[in-house]
Amino acid sequence: MQRSVDHVIAVTKESVKTITYESLNSIVRVINGLSALLLTVLPGKSSILEGIHGWELRPRVHGPRLPRWMENGVSSFNQFIHELSVNSDESSCKGDLSEDEDSDEHSSPPPLSQVARVSRTTSFSRHNRRRTCWSTLMFSWLLLPAKLFLSILLLLLSHFSSSQGSITSPAAENEISSLANSLSKVNALKDHIIHRATDRRRGVVEDLQLATEIFIESSFDGVHKAVGYILSPFESISLFLRWSFPSQGYSTDDADGSSLDATVPTSFLAEHDSTPSYQHMILNTDARTCQDVITELGYPYEAIRVVTDDGYILLLERIPKRDARNVVYLQHGILDSSMGWVSNGVVGSPAFAAFDQGCDVFLGNFRGLVSREHINQNISSQQYWNYSINEHGTQDIPAMIEKIHEVKTSELKLINQKFDVEKETVSDSDQPYKLSTIGHSLGGAAILMYVITRRIQEKAHRLSRLVLLSPAGFHDDSNLAFTAAEYLLVLLAPLLGPSVPAFYIPTRFFRMLFNKLARDFHNYPALGGLVQTIMSYFVGGDSSNWVGMLGLPHYNMNDMPGVSFHVAHHLAQMKRAGRFRMYDYGRPSLNVEIYGDPEPLDLGEYFSFIDVPVDLVGGRKDKVIRPSMVRKHYKLMTASGVDVTYSEFEYAHLDFMFSHREELLDYVMSRLRLVAAV
Repeated sequence: MQRSVDHVIAVTKESVKTITYESLNSIVRVINGLSALLLTVLPGKSSILEGIHGWELRPRVHGPRLPRWMENGVSSFNQFIHELSVNSDESSCKGDLSEDEDSDEHSSPPPLSQVARVSRTTSFSRHNRRRTCWSTLMFSWLLLPAKLFLSILLLLLSHFSSSQGSITSPAAENEISSLANSLSKVNALKDHIIHRATDRRRGVVEDLQLATEIFIESSFDGVHKAVGYILSPFESISLFLRWSFPSQGYSTDDADGSSLDATVPTSFLAEHDSTPSYQHMILNTDARTCQDVITELGYPYEAIRVVTDDGYILLLERIPKRDARNVVYLQHGILDSSMGWVSNGVVGSPAFAAFDQGCDVFLGNFRGLVSREHINQNISSQQYWNYSINEHGTQDIPAMIEKIHEVKTSELKLINQKFDVEKETVSDSDQPYKLSTIGHSLGGAAILMYVITRRIQEKAHRLSRLVLLSPAGFHDDSNLAFTAAEYLLVLLAPLLGPSVPAFYIPTRFFRMLFNKLARDFHNYPALGGLVQTIMSYFVGGDSSNWVGMLGLPHYNMNDMPGVSFHVAHHLAQMKRAGRFRMYDYGRPSLNVEIYGDPEPLDLGEYFSFIDVPVDLVGGRKDKVIRPSMVRKHYKLMTASGVDVTYSEFEYAHLDFMFSHREELLDYVMSRLRLVAAV
C-alpha cells in the first residue's frame, strides 16, 4: 500500500513539475514571440541589430583566431590558451566544429574572449537566431501533451523496474560507487574552474523555474510525510508521545543498549564529500571584477589606491611589467570602468594587447561608483556626486598619472641608478619611461582637459602620445533624443540639481534584478533584440551592442558606475554652446573665482598648448559622438599646429571598446610603437 501511494505521489509530482515548467517556458516563448513581432514593425532595426552578434557574453567553446598584431608578440600563456582551446574543440566538439568549418569557408568569425566562453549548451546558434519565434511557440504547444505522456510513462517504467529489484554483487556496487565518486570529483573540479572563468549568473526566468521546482518539491514532500503518518498510525502515535513526553524515557535504544540512531563521523564526510571549496553565490549574479578577469587569464595584477586632492579614493589597476619603459594608461568613458578594456579576453582587449607588446599597463577608474569611496566615510550622496567633468580632468587624471610617475620612477631607479628621483621639477624629457594614453569617449575629453590645464599651470603632464577613440567635447551635431535631453537638463537644472544628485540604481535588489535581466536579454534573442532596438533609439540609432554592455560584470548588485547630474549637465552645456569648454557654474562671480573670467574656460582655444602627438579616431556608424564632431577636434588642432592624425572605422560608439575586429587594435598598437621607437 505504501509503495503504491509513493508511486502515485511521485507521478503526480513529476506531472505537476512538467506542466508548470512547460507552462512557464510557453509564457516566455510568447513574450519572445511578441518581441519578434514588434521587431518586424519597428523601423531601422536592420542597422540597429548589427551589433548584437559582434560580441557575446554567453559562454562558447571555440578556439580564438589570433589577430595579426599578436603573431610576433603573443605571450606564451596566450599561445597555450589558444592551443588548448583548439585541441579541446577537436576532441570533444567534433560535430560542432564540422559545422563551423563549413561556415568558415565563407567567413572567418572574429576572435572570441576566453572570459565567459566555455559552454555552448545554453547558447543560441546563428541558425536558431534566425528562426521565427512563432513557429517554435506553435510546435511547443502541439507537443506539450506528448511530452507529458512520455514523461509519465518513463516515470512509471522506472518505478516498475526499481520495484522488481536487482541483485548486484558487493564488488560491483563498490566499483560503481568508486566510479561515481571519481566522476563527481572531476565534475566538481571542472565546475569550480568554469565557475571562476565564466558568467554563471541565472536570469529572472531561470530563478522562477528554480523557485517553482523547489516549491513543488517542498509541497509534495509535506504531502508524502502526511500520507505516511496516516498509513502508519502506530508510528504516528509513538512519534507524538516522544514529542509530548520527552522526559518519560521513550528511547530508541535496542535491547543490548546500542543506539539505533546512526552517527556519521565528520572525518568520513571530509574525506568523501565532493563539494567544491568555493561557495556559490546564493543569488547567482555575476560580480566578477577586473582583477578576476585579469588573473584568471594568467596575467599579473596589481591594485593601487589613489586619493585625489578633494578626498576621492580611486582604484588604479595595473598589469605590471616593472622593467618596461613603455607605459600605457587607459581611461574609460561614461558609465564604464576598467572592465571595458579587458572584457574581450586575451585576443581582443587593448589592455592585453599592449601588455603582450611589452608595455606596462595601467587602467584608470573615474570617481562615480555607487559604493561612494571617499576618505570621508560619512559623506552624503549629495556631497559625493557634486562634481562635473572638470574634476575628472583636473583631479582624477592628475592623481592617477602622478601615482604612475611615482611607481615607475621608484621601480626604474633600481635599474637606472643615475636617474635623480629627488628632483622636484622633472620635465617630460627627463622621465625614464614613455607614457602613452588611450581614452574613449568621456575619457578622451578628460585627457585633453588634463593636458591643457597642466600646461596652463606650467606643470608637467608626463604624456608622450594621446590616442583618443571617439572623444567627447563637441556635441552640437547630434540627434533629436540628445537635443531633448539637453533642453531638459539645462532648463530644469536648478530643480533637478538639488533633488537628483546622480543617475544610478540605488538599492542592491534592483541592481541584482538589472544584472539578471541582462542574462535574460542574452538568453532570448528576440527579447534582447527589442531591448537593443529601444535603447538604441535613445542614442539616435547607434548600432552598438548595448545589451552586451549591460551584461558586463561591473553592472552587478554590489556596485556599478553612475553618472553625476553635473557631468550630464556639463555635456548639455557643451552641446548648447557648441564649444568644448569647462563647467559653467551658473553665476559669473563663481566663474570669476574659479577661472578668473565670467565665462568658463574654452578648451578649444587652447589646443595650441598640446605639445605631444595626438591620434583621433572616429566611427562612421557612431551616433553618440558623430565623426563630424571628432573631425571638429581635428580641424581645431590642425589650425593650432598640433601634431595630429585622424582615422575613421566602420564602428559604432561601443565598438571601440567591445568589438572583436582586429583592425582597431592593429591601428592602436601601431600608434604605441611610434612612441617606443623614439
